[in-house]
Amino acid sequence: MSDRERQLEETARDVRRLEDHEKRPAGLFGIMFYGGTVGLLFVTPIVAGAYLGRWIDTLIEGYSVRWTVSLIVLGIALGAYNAYRYIKERS
Repeated sequence: MSDRERQLEETARDVRRLEDHEKRPAGLFGIMFYGGTVGLLFVTPIVAGAYLGRWIDTLIEGYSVRWTVSLIVLGIALGAYNAYRYIKERS
């Protein structure tokens, strides 16, 4: 068997193995990783909005939470969009 034929055979075997792996359902670790990723995609914009809003509110005289609340709501919308897009892309 020549090197070329051996390489083609090994490549075909690897392709079959990858296709079989894609057909199998995800294990517990894969599901946890997927859920953690979706959670981070959702929570990160909310936390960033809270910190940014709080910082902007400290620059304004008097007690106000206008920017904090507004950017948290914006973070919720952005996080939901990120999670939706990620789930749709992976499905």
